[in-house]
Amino acid sequence: MSGNAATPLAESDLPGADWVDRQTVSLARCGVTAADAARLALGEAMPGWVAGLMRLRNFIVGFVGLKGAGPGAGVDGGRSIGGFPIVSKTPEKLVLGFNDWHLDFRIVVEALPQAAGTGITLTTMVKRKHWFGRLYIFLITPFHVLIVRQSLKGIAAAFS
Repeated sequence: MSGNAATPLAESDLPGADWVDRQTVSLARCGVTAADAARLALGEAMPGWVAGLMRLRNFIVGFVGLKGAGPGAGVDGGRSIGGFPIVSKTPEKLVLGFNDWHLDFRIVVEALPQAAGTGITLTTMVKRKHWFGRLYIFLITPFHVLIVRQSLKGIAAAFS
């Protein structure tokens, strides 16, 4: 697994993004789709402590008018994965996310064939709109990095 805080991405996924986290894992299994990986990363393989943090986050941010996100956020299963709305979808690339008043964000899940399996990349892109968006990202970044790493470990375990 690896992570980069400023990896160049397709500008079309989130024009004007000014914060990026990208982490990857290689799987020995072929044929894993982006949706398979996203369902595991954002739901089935999500540890209880992560789901608890997301519930706490949704409770706290409700007081300042931010949208809920993650499991239990109220988006129906046909148009979302793990409570995150689907923006676009192909077998190799799934883009989730939404726009809020403090920032816009996208979660990009890529499943790319490799010589002996599938490479899974989880990328979070954020366009911070003002000081509150910058403060929010500053505060959640340590948790975000841990959650993404744990999600990748869950994907690797499920497809080993």
